Amino acid sequence: MKLNIVHLVGRAGRDPEVRYFESGKMKCTVTLAVKRRRKEDEPDWFDLEFWDKNAKTAAEYVRKGSLIGVQGVLRFDSWVDSTTGKTRTRPIIRVDRLELLGSKRDNGEGQETVVDEEEDSLPF
Repeated sequence: MKLNIVHLVGRAGRDPEVRYFESGKMKCTVTLAVKRRRKEDEPDWFDLEFWDKNAKTAAEYVRKGSLIGVQGVLRFDSWVDSTTGKTRTRPIIRVDRLELLGSKRDNGEGQETVVDEEEDSLPF
């Protein structure tokens, strides 16, 4: 059995950064702070990557401090460090499902908004 699913709920650490590609694809990146059980512990930080429909929604509605829930897959980016010549890696969550969880005051809506990237690929 192969399983790679990540579920996180936290607050955006910064406003989204958006990139457009010649192919027409759109990519949006955000950092996410997730609290631990004990208040005195520092939060865990995650790099999130949204594509296409989710990227558009994240760029439009997510702001620094927004409460969001995400579901996605864990993957690792790797590159060669130009100063040391060593291969470096960093974990990234590629988001498949975005939920805007904030209150009306937080996100200008009044209810939960869900965007699921896989909905467009259903055959019916």
